[in-house]
Amino acid sequence: MSVMKTSLRNFFAHKGRMALSAIAVMLSVAFVTGTLVFTDTMGTTFDKLFAATSSDVTVSAKGASDSGETQSDNGKPPVMPASVVDKVGGADGVKSAEGTVFSTSVTVVDADKDNLSPTSGAPTIVGNWNANDARTMKISSGNAPRGPDQIMVDADTADKHDLKLGDPIGVISAVGTHEAKISGIADFQVTNPGAAIFYLDTETAQKTLVGETGVYTNVNITAANGFTDAQVKKNVSAELGGAYKVQTAKEIADANAKDVGEFMSVMKYAMLGFAGIAFLVGIFLIINTFSMLVAQRTREIGLMRAIGSSRGQVNRSVLVEALLLGVFGSILGVAGGVGLAIGLMKLMSATGMNLSTDDLTIAWTTPAVGLLLGIVVTVLAAYVPARRAGKVSPMAALRDAGAPLDAKAGLVRAVIGLVLTGAGGYCLYLASAADKASEGSMWLGGGVVLSLIGFVVIGPLLAGAVVRVLGAVVLRAFGPVGRMAERNALRNPRRTGATGAALMIGLALVACLSVVGSSMVASATEQLDKTVGTDFIIQSDTGQLITPQAVKAAKSAEGVKNVTEYKWTQADFTTPDGKTLEKTAITAADPSYATDLATEVVAGKLADAYKPDSMSVHEKFAKDHDVTLGSKIAVAFKDGRTADLTVRAITSSDVVIDAGAMYTSIDTMAKYVPADKMPLDQLLFASAKEGQDAAAYKSLKAALHDYPQYEVRDQTDYKEALKGQIDQLLNMIYGLLALAIIVAILGVVNTLALSVVERTREIGLMRAIGLSRRQLRRMIRLESVVIALFGALLGLGLGMGWGATAQQLLALEGLKVLDIPWPTIIGVFIGSAFVGLFAALVPAFRAGRMNVLNAIATE
Repeated sequence: MSVMKTSLRNFFAHKGRMALSAIAVMLSVAFVTGTLVFTDTMGTTFDKLFAATSSDVTVSAKGASDSGETQSDNGKPPVMPASVVDKVGGADGVKSAEGTVFSTSVTVVDADKDNLSPTSGAPTIVGNWNANDARTMKISSGNAPRGPDQIMVDADTADKHDLKLGDPIGVISAVGTHEAKISGIADFQVTNPGAAIFYLDTETAQKTLVGETGVYTNVNITAANGFTDAQVKKNVSAELGGAYKVQTAKEIADANAKDVGEFMSVMKYAMLGFAGIAFLVGIFLIINTFSMLVAQRTREIGLMRAIGSSRGQVNRSVLVEALLLGVFGSILGVAGGVGLAIGLMKLMSATGMNLSTDDLTIAWTTPAVGLLLGIVVTVLAAYVPARRAGKVSPMAALRDAGAPLDAKAGLVRAVIGLVLTGAGGYCLYLASAADKASEGSMWLGGGVVLSLIGFVVIGPLLAGAVVRVLGAVVLRAFGPVGRMAERNALRNPRRTGATGAALMIGLALVACLSVVGSSMVASATEQLDKTVGTDFIIQSDTGQLITPQAVKAAKSAEGVKNVTEYKWTQADFTTPDGKTLEKTAITAADPSYATDLATEVVAGKLADAYKPDSMSVHEKFAKDHDVTLGSKIAVAFKDGRTADLTVRAITSSDVVIDAGAMYTSIDTMAKYVPADKMPLDQLLFASAKEGQDAAAYKSLKAALHDYPQYEVRDQTDYKEALKGQIDQLLNMIYGLLALAIIVAILGVVNTLALSVVERTREIGLMRAIGLSRRQLRRMIRLESVVIALFGALLGLGLGMGWGATAQQLLALEGLKVLDIPWPTIIGVFIGSAFVGLFAALVPAFRAGRMNVLNAIATE
């Protein structure tokens, strides 16, 4: 009981000093808890949606996926004849059967030709209004579509785009553009994760989406009383003879949940990874906090030992304080995590993915994991300071406060740190010298971990040298105050090293990712400059295929010399070595693509690959399957016949753009694939007539004005878009890393606050002999700046090393340009100085307000 009383007394006596450590624990636990609550809530939302929108049994056309998606390369959904509905309706156990038709390969525009599709990545769905939809949608105004000139829209989309009854709407599909006016608005009766849904009457939907009537994409079946879904599925399958895909509501829901779950798992574990980084940084803060508290209480602990406290009791006393800190911080973290999850849901709703707090899901394991993780990490972090406290001897009560450093332990630490750093450096060297990216990535991972641990361990040794250099460059200009700040930072290298290491981790990752991202952009830009000979690239940023109408519009633009079509499909290849390669990608393009993209050729001429019944393969494929110039490959086109194509060219496998592509001409593909099964274009390339670049660019944009789903870019635009995509990803990662940096800033604040308390008497003496409050505050701020710059220097240097090594692996994939983003690196380094200034505000203010006489009298 005495140990508990002592721990409680010490904990509440130093509650101000514990606060920042508690905040670090709280933030880390909140991130973990918030991630789990958010992803569980999204899972619940989608599960409810899938369960509510699925009929008892669904019959899908051939080519439909397990999740019910019914899209194809030609932009039209696979369909079945209307006779299937009658055949299914006669099966035993079927109460009712209704044919439906829908597609997600559509774009919907308003009167101004503005795209009404969600920006969140959710689909745009156009289909016929049917009984199954009537269960999950309620018409709130107007009426359901009753003819070709009417369309109904969901309320969320209507609110977002300020749509009203009577507003004109255009549905753009592979068939063409259908114009209609809004006849009704329907509200979701379940949570809508952000999809935009439009309804036409059945006949209009068939003509608009498929181009013919009397066909359906699905048949929704309602089971009769007394029959299970499984029984009805069995009976329907027997009736259809296996010609179509038949699934129960649970099977479709499970397939949809699996697709969503894969994405959610990636997001969840990525966010938990950043939470782990924050926990790692928090460990340094907790270690520093308890190490300084133990050092400040050396005499107190010595007295406890002198009056009979055992080492174990002292050790347990410190660990109990850590336990209290972990419990307090973790409880706050769990509560904060729920709030964070709700905030993320609101943020997602603002971007178009609607998530209701009614579906907020908090499994019992979530707070349990948060509490357990926060408490265990805190207690483990305090273990080393606790052991150090237990080693304090009774004689320490006769000495001044502050335990002397163990020189032998410091030497052992330095040796271990040098060994780990050397091992990490050697792994990074092996990674950079690897012949295969997969092999090198393993060495890179080992090198990152070992070098990071090595720098953390060797931090106190580096602190002495680096702080002196920084002091000479930054602090000497401030005269005696600057020199005192330098000596304060050097006074306890272990403390300075641990504080700097906390900031080092976050900034090392920032620097590494900056180098990788900048190198990827520079490499891709170089590849574009070297290989892309076309003037303009036309494509959809959301993956929509290019409709024939849009292709025709692009070709009609003034000032355009030629437009190259580019299609992609799958085929089964039978190679000369007798192997059959199923679902192998093959690219079909116009012959002008050979000049639009200057792909390196190792044998033959690429232009010959566009001759009738000809193709190209890449070098690795040729080596793996004994293919040479003149070899014939049997290509069984998806939805078409088998062609014997002659290999006329072998391209290099060492490229970035179109890596691994195998080419044939569109005419060759059209010879073996029926016209109604020909895939739509993935993108278009356009070249301007001599001297008409600007005019052609303007004309192309005007020609495609009615098709807002497509972007017209010249090479400069394309490079900017590529850079923007990478920057967007990096900014998101930097935002997640900000948590670790915030925790590191708390560490600097805590270190300074505790060091001010530790030096109370010293500060009083300095004030007594003439040091002004302003000089005192400046000294503490400069000490904070040099500690922050020390951590930044180590982190940025380490991160650039990681990034340069990662780029060497990317070079094996064709991204050969190493680009160090110096403006970003320098900006982060300078920003670290401001971080130091900010972190010192409160400690410096408190130090300046000390009463001189009380400070001198402090023991």
